[in-house]
Amino acid sequence: MTDTDGYRSIRDYAVIGDCHGHALIASNGDIDWSCLERHDQDPVFCRLLDKDKGGFLETRPDGATGSRRAYEPGTNVLVTTIETESGRVRLTDFMPVGRRIGSTAHDYVNLVVPGWIVRRVLVVEGSVRLRIRYRPVEGFARSPVRLDERSAGVGGDGVPALFCKTPLKIEGNRAEAVVRLEAGERLDLILAARHTIEAPPLERTDAMEATTLAFWREWIAYCRYQGPYREAVERSALVLKLMTFAPTGAIAAALTTSLPEEIGGARNWDYRFSWLRDSCFALYALGALGYGGEAERYVAYLTQCVHLTLPDIQVMYGLQRERFLPERELDHLEGYRGSRPVRTGNAAFRQRQIDAYGLALDLILLYEALGGRLDEQERRLMRTFVDTAKAQWDEPDQGLWEMRGPPHQHVHGKIMSWVAMDRALGLFGDEPGWRETRERIRDQIVAEGIDGDGVLRQTYNADGIDAANLLAPLLGFPLPDGVLDATIRRTNAELRKGPFLYRYTSDDGLNGGEGAFLTCSFWLVDALLAADGGREARPLFEEMLAHANDVGLFSEEINPATSAFLGNMPQAFTHLGLISAAVNLELYAKGGASAVAGTYADRAKRAVGAAFGLKGVLSSLYQTGTIHRLTSSEASIMAWP
Repeated sequence: MTDTDGYRSIRDYAVIGDCHGHALIASNGDIDWSCLERHDQDPVFCRLLDKDKGGFLETRPDGATGSRRAYEPGTNVLVTTIETESGRVRLTDFMPVGRRIGSTAHDYVNLVVPGWIVRRVLVVEGSVRLRIRYRPVEGFARSPVRLDERSAGVGGDGVPALFCKTPLKIEGNRAEAVVRLEAGERLDLILAARHTIEAPPLERTDAMEATTLAFWREWIAYCRYQGPYREAVERSALVLKLMTFAPTGAIAAALTTSLPEEIGGARNWDYRFSWLRDSCFALYALGALGYGGEAERYVAYLTQCVHLTLPDIQVMYGLQRERFLPERELDHLEGYRGSRPVRTGNAAFRQRQIDAYGLALDLILLYEALGGRLDEQERRLMRTFVDTAKAQWDEPDQGLWEMRGPPHQHVHGKIMSWVAMDRALGLFGDEPGWRETRERIRDQIVAEGIDGDGVLRQTYNADGIDAANLLAPLLGFPLPDGVLDATIRRTNAELRKGPFLYRYTSDDGLNGGEGAFLTCSFWLVDALLAADGGREARPLFEEMLAHANDVGLFSEEINPATSAFLGNMPQAFTHLGLISAAVNLELYAKGGASAVAGTYADRAKRAVGAAFGLKGVLSSLYQTGTIHRLTSSEASIMAWP
């Protein structure tokens, strides 16, 4: 799926990862983007952003005529089969990951990873001539790279080493080899970001693959979703897990930077950081599937992050809890299909978004509803959030969509301020002024946030529509009669094109256009269910599933006319929206609109009961009939390196 300009379509990429780093792999097996040790570090390959300067790893068979691929069931191990004029070759790609020695039975957050990509090339049929090309980059291809020979491979200062048993010939900043393999012969390659010995033991690839397969399959076995869309839900859950940063519990919003929202446009952003909004929604989704460990780890991460910025919460933080994420433009890179500028960092970290406090408190309500418990320090911190939300709720901000123009009174932000005060009452009981503030916020939203036709506005004193307001019923906000139905009708009329929705039509202070925002379609599914519109919601959901790529992945946006993916890839927001909609469809099928009413905590309780402790184990047994291990699994332990 290479276009005439030398770039492959965004839809063409699959992802592998180890809950630390990741790689994007095209359908022909080329690795065009990878950040090995941290999702947000400088890439070792970035041909995705510059077809000439960006690095890559290729293992291309001569005479290729076509390919197909799939993940090993229940894993993030990718298998690509390439047909050639003389045979058939199978590529198996993974990043080794396993649990720590001594891990408890249900601990899948304390991990061991070597920071490698393993590629296993097996000729299944015939005879294949394979061309290997390796060209790493440093500093987003700004710094010069010089490779040298290493034991059983090649490497260089500041770049990973590539190891394989076929000798590689170095030519400046790249290494190449040609090898002929016969049916049944295998060639293993290891790309190592770091190594404590001269060369990784290539003979251990069987064991590393087995451990990695066991890790992913054991983790996904905890998924309690039993509905008709299990394959899509599990793939989305696996993607979200891959996008976590295990050392801290952070969750990356996406795994790339600067893939454009419009080809040739300037709306190109770095999403490889941990947005509070995206992370909370991801944990809502995972919680509704029965996962608690990721939420527990993220709550600790958030607690540590916000101590740096109290009394305010930043929109986002770095994966290692960094506060400052300055935005820079990389003028030396062409950008994907000429879409410039390429950016690293994100200036939105300085923005003010008052929905942050409601998001955090809503997450804590869900966390405790599923059996999690805050310590005293965390509880004090959450009370600080309540106090700040109470003091700031009537101030303008940049909104959920991070408008880069002047601040406004965004209706969604006001709804989230109501959420903050409502969840405070649920978590801590009534305190002076809390209940009154909650009612004042609702009264103001009803008076100023609803237009003459009974439709939720984007901002006060303006009649623009905003897809974010589809979330209102899912947040438990008490809308006046008829407002949800009117808002859905206006959304369909002004924002919808086929199954897809644009976010808004108002001026956001940026040049250029954008595609339809994929998760908004899943929000519409949720809103329709809340409005008792199940007959319309299910076909929309199924139509959206049909627009995933061949391995079940989604980007941020889509071109409604061509179905071409736009924006960063893969995108957590889209996959978590899919999970939420699938869970809500199942709840609706069993209990109608009342079953999807209330808060995320309410729906998670209805879906899974509990996720922590003995109650979590018993709840899982009741729902799935599966008894999870009472002792730790040896199969998923990464004992080496």
